[in-house]
Amino acid sequence: MGSESSLCLDKFYPEKDLKIVDAREEKDKIIVQMRSVSGSSRCPKCGCATDKYHGMYRRRVQDLPILRKGVQLEISAHEYECINDDCEVTSFAETFNGFVDTYSRMTERCADLVCTLALETSCEGCARICNTLGIKTSGDTVIRLLLKRYDSLPAPEAGDVIGVDDFAYRKRHTYGTIIVDERTHGPIALLDGRDGDTLRGWLRHHKNVKVVTRDRASAYAKVIEEELPDAMQVADRFHLHQNLLEAIKKALNQELPATIDIPHADGSTGPERKCKKNRIHCG
Repeated sequence: MGSESSLCLDKFYPEKDLKIVDAREEKDKIIVQMRSVSGSSRCPKCGCATDKYHGMYRRRVQDLPILRKGVQLEISAHEYECINDDCEVTSFAETFNGFVDTYSRMTERCADLVCTLALETSCEGCARICNTLGIKTSGDTVIRLLLKRYDSLPAPEAGDVIGVDDFAYRKRHTYGTIIVDERTHGPIALLDGRDGDTLRGWLRHHKNVKVVTRDRASAYAKVIEEELPDAMQVADRFHLHQNLLEAIKKALNQELPATIDIPHADGSTGPERKCKKNRIHCG
């Protein structure tokens, strides 16, 4: 095959930081050997740029599969020393401009695919699909990857209108409290317990809240009234319907007797005239 139609693998990797040394194909995977050609890197803790080498080491990470064959990158990477005296980090591994995370066993684009599959299916289902494609992983690894991605997200900002409700981690055993932004309908925080103590601590740091929608739990109502006395408390639609049904039921119980005698064809009433069911006549 002529060189003009050959596929250049370097185009799929950070050319400024990595250089392909060798690539070989085995029965079930493709191994790409690479070495770092970077001259500097930034500390992941303080962001200070440094060109002081600390050493070299070999990393093995997974990349996106090719034709259902797993791709393993063997990278001879640099380890740098942080030159910031105030930083608590002594040395760190380079990330190649976000191509590979510091402690990750797969590239970021491979992790993006795994997270997308997990969100659309499930962690165990994602692991089965990935193993079929050539990405070696497990359900527990997918969970850890999702949690790591979640922890790296910026904390959502709370608006002035929020919703508070309880939910069950395990029904009749462990409960929590969820806080939702009513304008965006997105979750803001998950708190432990539903007795109001954790909600009190959260409200102390969010005095901008003006309206709170909640259920009929007295614990939430008391905490909101104490921490945000000027905030308006609104019962949500579900519990308004519950209140209405309970009011109707109470009114009907007061107006209607507990038992009603139904007259028979001959005009008689009473328990002695009750019909006994049988499977032939009464079904």
